[in-house]
Order: sequence, then structure tokens, then C-alpha cells
Amino acid sequence: MNNKLDKVILGVDTHLDVHVGAVINASGSLLGTRSVSVTNQGYQDLLEWAESLGSLQCAGIEGTGTYGAALCSYLTDKKIKVIEVNRPNRVVRRLQGKSDPLDAENAARSVLAGTSTATPKSKNGASEAIRTITVVRRSAVKAKTQAMNQIRALLVSAPQDIRDRLWKVKPHDCASVCLRATASSESIACQSLILTIKLLAKRWTVLAAELKLLDQELDRLTKVYCARLRNRMGVGPYCAAILVTAAGDNPERLKSEASLASLCGVNPLPASSGKTIRHRLNRGGNRAANNALWTIALVRSRSDPRTREYVARRTQEGLTTKEIYRCLKRYIVRELYPLILKDLQGISPSFLT
Repeated sequence: MNNKLDKVILGVDTHLDVHVGAVINASGSLLGTRSVSVTNQGYQDLLEWAESLGSLQCAGIEGTGTYGAALCSYLTDKKIKVIEVNRPNRVVRRLQGKSDPLDAENAARSVLAGTSTATPKSKNGASEAIRTITVVRRSAVKAKTQAMNQIRALLVSAPQDIRDRLWKVKPHDCASVCLRATASSESIACQSLILTIKLLAKRWTVLAAELKLLDQELDRLTKVYCARLRNRMGVGPYCAAILVTAAGDNPERLKSEASLASLCGVNPLPASSGKTIRHRLNRGGNRAANNALWTIALVRSRSDPRTREYVARRTQEGLTTKEIYRCLKRYIVRELYPLILKDLQGISPSFLT
């Protein structure tokens, strides 16, 4: 029988309908596995079962931002330390095989070995509210662009009289004219074309109004919760939203500005070999946050005198444009990291020096 005072670690492989847990002890021995339903009762059963095998120290969970979000929140409320576990190494998985109990066991072992140490994002504050707006906005922008592209594709091959009447350079003007379009012929092809174009124009108009509303809400939220970021050169509502979303509602989990740089994929990676000593661009990390930093750097390189001087000096030193922007993004992270902390922790602006 297991000693209830023995320290144990819970690993969980999460799915849409069922979570699979595995418990190991401090020496790495597997004590058991269990499947539970994705409900509060299932989470309670999993926790009680794990605690019956020993003193539960922490839980390693895959997908803390997706399928495992609710379980992560439940365990955190129960004062259980939760560690975010990345998916298993593909080479190891190929050699050992794959199953849900095995994935859960590997999650627990990665916590025991110290290879998984990340603290999950908490999703209960301003950052999560802003994230939901950006998710919907991103899909609306994509659908709006697609609708206009389809209108223009149809007009390109349309009869010349229809094309002359409906083709406009500006998307708003094109959609407005297409909404009022009428068929110039009673042929079935012309009738279908006009119907399709009017529906696409209506879709574009609805999405444009939706984007306007989302942008207003994003502007309001970032002004309230990201005031320090918004006051910095080149940081608009969308860039501020992306950066605080990457940091999360508990940005203190990022121990330093170097952690944020790594998260955003702007930390230089060693690429030295032999007598060549150099660093290369990081192709990983949060690419949306990386793009937001690039946008800020671009705006500053065009409008900020100090940044323009820096770009000119580094260009003379022989750096490429990509290398210069990589350096700029790293400096921007250093500048913005403390502001993100203060914004999301709700510290009064009077404390900002």
C-alpha cells in the first residue's frame, strides 16, 4: 500500500470529452492511471484519486490553454500547483509509441525531470477579455478581405457593362455600388452573377460594421488596461492588445524581460561554428507578438529621430535590415516589459517613473 505521505506528481493528457491522468512518485514509479469525464465531477474524481495515492505536489497538464483550461483552473482553485507541459518530443514518441495513458505518464515525468517548468496563463482578467476581441477581429478581417477578393474575381470575368458599372478601386465604394446592382439581362447567368455579388457585398458591409465595433471596443479596453503601453511611440490598440495577450493575466510568470523576448521570438539564438561567431533570427515564439513588435519598430524607424539614427548607424556597421529590426525588437521588449507588468497588475500610473 502506498504511503499517503509520499510525494506524487499528476500528469494529464487532455481531450475534448475525456481526460487521462497518470500518477508517479518521487522515484518515477508509475502508481496508476485513470480516465475521467470533462466535467467538474470528473475533475473532483481525478483530484481525489491522485491524493489517495500520496501527497500531491503538482500537476503537469497538456493543453492548459485549450482542452485543459477548465481543469487547470479547477486545480489552481484547489491550491494545486499546475505546470504547463508541451507535447512530447516527436523522436521520443516515435520510439516509445503513443497512447493517452502513456502521454499522461510522460507529462508527469517531464515535471519530475524539470523539463517542463512553465506556469500556465490565468484566464480571468483584462488580458483574456482583450484576447477574445482580437480572436474575433482576426477572423472578421480575414472574412472581409476574402469577400472583397471574391467580388473582384467575379467582376474580372463579368460582362463588360456589369464590370464598368460595378468595378471601383476603393472597397467601400465597390461594396456600396454592388449592393444596389441590378441585372442588365434576363439570362440565368447574369441573374446568378448579380445575386452572388449582392450577397458578397452585403457580407462585406456587415463585416465592416462588425470590425468598426470591435476596433472601438479594443481601443477602449487598451486605453483602460494598457494605458502605459498606449502612451509609447508606435504602440497602437492592436499592437498593445497582442502584447498583453501574449503576456497573459499573470505576467509575473515571465521572470524577466528576457523571458518575454523568448516568448515573442526576438531573442538572438547562437549560430556559431568554427571561427564564425554570429547569432541568427529566432523563427519560433509567438508570431503575432513578434509581428506586433516589428510593427512598432517599423513605425519608430520612420517617425522617431532616435531610432532613425540607430538604423543609420547599424547600417553603416554592415548589419542587414533583418538584423537591425531583430535588435530593435529586442530593445522594444526591454522597454515595454515593465510597462506590461504594471498595466496588468493594476498599479497606479503615479508609480510609473
